[in-house]
Amino acid sequence: MKLSFHGAASCVTGSCHLLDIDGFRILVDCGLFQGPDEIFSSNVKPFGFDPESISVVLLTHAHLDHCGRLPFLVRQGFRGPVVATAPTRYLAEIVLWDAAHLQEERASGAGGYKKGGRLSRFSGAGGRKGKKGGFYSVADVLDTMSLFARPAEYEIPVNLAPGIDATYYNAGHILGSASIQITVTRPGKKTRILFSGDLGPETHPLLSPSSPPQDSDYVVMETTYGDRLHRSFESSKDELLGVINDTYRRGGQVLIPTFALERAQDLLYFFREWRDEGRLPGKLPFFLDSPMAINVTHIYERFPDLLDDRLKNLFDKGRDPFMFPELRLTRSVPESRSIAEASSRSVILAGSGMVSGGRILYHLSREIENPRSSLVFVGFQAEGTLGRSILEGEKTVRLMGSEKTVRIGLHSINGFSAHADQRDLLGWCRPMNRPEGVFLIHGEHRSLWAFRDKLATIGWNKIQIPALHETVDLPERPVGRRHIDPSEGP
Repeated sequence: MKLSFHGAASCVTGSCHLLDIDGFRILVDCGLFQGPDEIFSSNVKPFGFDPESISVVLLTHAHLDHCGRLPFLVRQGFRGPVVATAPTRYLAEIVLWDAAHLQEERASGAGGYKKGGRLSRFSGAGGRKGKKGGFYSVADVLDTMSLFARPAEYEIPVNLAPGIDATYYNAGHILGSASIQITVTRPGKKTRILFSGDLGPETHPLLSPSSPPQDSDYVVMETTYGDRLHRSFESSKDELLGVINDTYRRGGQVLIPTFALERAQDLLYFFREWRDEGRLPGKLPFFLDSPMAINVTHIYERFPDLLDDRLKNLFDKGRDPFMFPELRLTRSVPESRSIAEASSRSVILAGSGMVSGGRILYHLSREIENPRSSLVFVGFQAEGTLGRSILEGEKTVRLMGSEKTVRIGLHSINGFSAHADQRDLLGWCRPMNRPEGVFLIHGEHRSLWAFRDKLATIGWNKIQIPALHETVDLPERPVGRRHIDPSEGP
């Protein structure tokens, strides 16, 4: 067996890992590279393998950096199947449609974007013969979604080929997210390879915590926050509530660049909770100004059994945990533009979460020079994004074609991450027996190496940090081998 790393190797995005079992080729995730140009340009470089040779794609979850290159894979000859949980299938469709639509808009110069943006500069890359368009089109997304197979369920093995099974385990990251264990069984041998996917925090506002299998021979593990601890969840909630109340008293707007998938639903749940408790001022209006986030919220409402018990209890009582009377959902552009006239004091959730596009740009262009208003970052801001520039103290930025001075109040509240921090990552490992080999991925350099050192403290010492396109051999394991309990030490 051979394992190769074609994304998220020594970087955070573009997850794409190939397990070759005597010619049966399993691709785990096929994500988009995101960030600075030198990273983003990897999206139009060769995959590092022949897409037509891939036997099956397994998706851990629906974030763009894990599924965003699937339509490109299909363009180049992959014909399926794609296996994912039911929520991942629905969410991936929303995410991919949105990505394709934005790419087509940017390539044509429509939608308020100018040509020359990161996606439009690759117009036509990998495209069909005689067809113009972005990196991929809505038609490519249709082709991709037709390849999704019957959904996987947690902890029920899916047979991929004779002697090869995949089992999905709750990863606690976003709705439907999974760690995937591939089991290869041959006479006298049984080898388990576990791909962590992105892992959620031990305390998640909406989902139950992750539940990994106890025994794996090899573990491919994310390290997004392998070098740090998140701020307390409750103190983060308190700070956000304080910002909303203080901004209301100043007569300003609260702008929250929001990731449509997971973060928007977290915030809606908090707002509904605070409204029920009487902790919000007056009749303060809230706007979810993101068609994509609205659609994602409806997907969450379809799967109450996968949510935390608190949310399930609300659904059982006939209450929607994400909705409340002061919330307005704005789908159309005219509705979005009318928000500023609706109230001088409001809370606006709009994408994109890194201020790299979307409706947040319009709202921010109106409010960025207003010191009474607040801009609240509640998620990671990647290098090279406008959000990162503002957060790092850029005094003047270009918005909607004009130079703007940053006078708006700035707040960064990092306790809402859907990612596990260092403590949570170690907590995910501890119940497992010590594997024969560990491959650390999906992290910046300092996170990868810091977490490598931390793993050594629990006896996980056969650790590699693979480079992009590196291939390693995975020796198969004999049946009946003794697993080493982590409590036994190194």
